[in-house]
Parts: sequence; C-alpha cells; structure tokens
Amino acid sequence: MTTKAENYAEIRFDTLRHDFGRFSKKNPIVRCSFSFTNTGTAPLIIHQAFATCGCTVPSWPRKPIRPGGRGAIEVTYNGTDKFPGHFQKTVTIRSNAATEVVRLTIEGTME
Repeated sequence: MTTKAENYAEIRFDTLRHDFGRFSKKNPIVRCSFSFTNTGTAPLIIHQAFATCGCTVPSWPRKPIRPGGRGAIEVTYNGTDKFPGHFQKTVTIRSNAATEVVRLTIEGTME
C-alpha cells in the first residue's frame, strides 16, 4: 500500500521578537517588520493578524505565499497619549500552516 505525501504550508519567521529600544515620546510612532518564509509544500495563507492592544497595528500579505516564498508582517506601535515607560505587546498570527498560530512580540521604552 502506498501513501500520498500530504502538502502543507509552514511559516518560519526570521525572528519572533523586536526590541525598539528607547525612543522619544515626541516621536511616539515606531514600526518594524517580521520577515518570514513559507517552508512548506503548499501555498501559505495568513487568515488573521491581531494585537493585544489598539495601539499596535499589524498588516500582512493578503495573497497566498508560494512554497519557498517570503513575506513580512509589518507592525506599527503608536505611543501617542500613552504613559512613558517600558511596554511589551503581542501580535498573534493565524494561518493555514501546520503550526496554525504564531505569536510575535514587540517591546520598547518610550521616554
């Protein structure tokens, strides 16, 4: 009996954390990018990306990423009207990958 290999997508991020370090409350909006590769054998579809707070806004590719293809999740943190100090926020990514949920973390200190 032979079995057919199953195709699947897999998302592999270059890094799961980004530290903005210290930045001024005079320039409270900071951005970063989390690059990833579809290391699977089927197209990768990102269904959803959401953050723990309205001050953190992710954007993601809406089109499928082919096997071996690369993409990025762009994350914007808006510290306007926030208290200065250290923060840590999580962005949750949901996709059709074998690992369905991945969490990305941003942090920094607004002075």
